[in-house]
Amino acid sequence: MRLRNVTGSREMIAGSRFVVHEPAAQKGKWCEVFGNDCPIHIEIGMGKGRFMMELAAANPRINYVGIEKYSTVLLRAVQKMEAQELCNLRLVRMEAEEICEVFGRGEVERIYLNFSDPWPKDRHAKRRLPSRQFLARYDEILAPDGRIEFKTDNADLFDFALEELAPAGWKTEAVTRDLHHDGKMLAGNIMTEYEEKFSSMGNPIYKYVIYR
Repeated sequence: MRLRNVTGSREMIAGSRFVVHEPAAQKGKWCEVFGNDCPIHIEIGMGKGRFMMELAAANPRINYVGIEKYSTVLLRAVQKMEAQELCNLRLVRMEAEEICEVFGRGEVERIYLNFSDPWPKDRHAKRRLPSRQFLARYDEILAPDGRIEFKTDNADLFDFALEELAPAGWKTEAVTRDLHHDGKMLAGNIMTEYEEKFSSMGNPIYKYVIYR
């Protein structure tokens, strides 16, 4: 995906009250950011924010943190928050590899991975968000009864993600290779921008929910 650079995007993000600018300083005390002790859910690679914003609006007693590394993309989410402020959603610009520096052990109840970069070359496998390397990071910050939800339209990435589970010590709670024709798993589903695009083209959407 080629990103169009937006001049001044970093400066606009730096001035936004919806963005947590020193996330590592909040490690272990994210509840203070929100001013309550509600559960914390995060999305890694949140894109333009549609998924997180709909979740936050529907679940006011859950705190959400949307993580995105590209300023140009995160700016779109900031603009949406300016039009529809949600007190239980905050945004962070950071690399996914840094999550253990930002969240404390067991601090996160649920992690969402939606349409992540497939990194198709074998030598880049460890950069894939459902890789065993990332699963080890998630294990550190996820609560004992926490869950990870992963959605993609990429069959090869999904097969890879499933193969990574056993070596990393994770188990599947639910799996589908055609989410939009799986009544049980589709219940309550919130689509991302990519999901709407790919499903409208007739592409099957793959999803799993895992735990350890």
